[in-house]
Amino acid sequence: MPRPLPRRLVTDSSLWRCPQCDREFANRNQTHTCGLHDLEHHFTNRDPIVRELYERVLTVVQSLGTVVVLPEKTRIAFQVRMSFAQVTPRRRWLDGHVVLARRLEHPRFRRIETFSPRNHVHAFRLEQPGDIDDTFVAWMREAHAVGEQRHLRSDR
Repeated sequence: MPRPLPRRLVTDSSLWRCPQCDREFANRNQTHTCGLHDLEHHFTNRDPIVRELYERVLTVVQSLGTVVVLPEKTRIAFQVRMSFAQVTPRRRWLDGHVVLARRLEHPRFRRIETFSPRNHVHAFRLEQPGDIDDTFVAWMREAHAVGEQRHLRSDR
């Protein structure tokens, strides 16, 4: 059963709100699938490490500032003005990605997809608590700035 969308702590009138699902987006008429899901369904039939990893990721994400957590059908997205990261709980690990404004080669990225000159999706896998280290935190910090769309500001 879908749950009510969390409200932002700071309202931004420049965000477009989908009239069907009430989710906010940086772009008007953003393509998406309406409907949010309960967070708990992501952890059913998963090893306990998966929930532990998620909680550690959530702690990192929340330390960066105001973030909306969006449990969707197959993933859990993290959004400021736009989604900047997501995790997908698997049976024994978390798969996920961060959106960076640059292509960042690193052996821990399983794949990098470039959608535009300032929109690169970097896929990763978290299997143990040690994977959430200073390097991971730096990726999340950089991705959070992309979620705020700081990389698009002319005053940079």
